[in-house]
Amino acid sequence: MFRKMKNIDTAFQYMRMFTILIVTGSLLLCGYVVYRTSATLIAGRGKVYVLINGKLVEAIAQDRNLPVELRDHIRTFHTLFFTLSPDEKAIQSQITKALYLADGSARRIYQNMKEAGYYNNMISGNISQTIEIDSIELDMEKAPYKFRCVGRQYITRPTSVLTRSIVTAGYIRPGLVQSDNNNHGFLIERWEIISNQDIKTESR
Repeated sequence: MFRKMKNIDTAFQYMRMFTILIVTGSLLLCGYVVYRTSATLIAGRGKVYVLINGKLVEAIAQDRNLPVELRDHIRTFHTLFFTLSPDEKAIQSQITKALYLADGSARRIYQNMKEAGYYNNMISGNISQTIEIDSIELDMEKAPYKFRCVGRQYITRPTSVLTRSIVTAGYIRPGLVQSDNNNHGFLIERWEIISNQDIKTESR
């Protein structure tokens, strides 16, 4: 009888130890889950996610280098506006893209050039045109920011290449919504061509 009681007592001790181990393991597991969940929440607190084509993508925020972006916007506008080939659809495509980056002042210059037959002469004469930006000066004192752009135009005819200097000026305003048509969200305002003079003509 004593042996039977001893066996029961031993079994009870084993059961108690097993129960303690189970409870301890459960507590440790719960603690680990809570820790990992908290760490994940803290790590993800400063992140923003956007839905693109049904996929969740992390949006990474970076400090903007405003002068660099402003100059790139100005350079892109001038490249689109003055890089032309003798094709009506190609010209229209370039000008349309450029006009998304500027206000009505750029459209007025385009309309004046169009009415003067500038683009028709390019098409009929098989003339292409490119531009190379030499410098962009920015006054960053207050918005909208005043700028001055200096560059060279290369007008290629069937028998010659004409190099011209070009100087433009205007203001550039930040704060627009960024889009596919205006990546930086800036707008060129009060744009004007200050000078556009022949430098040299070379035979091809």
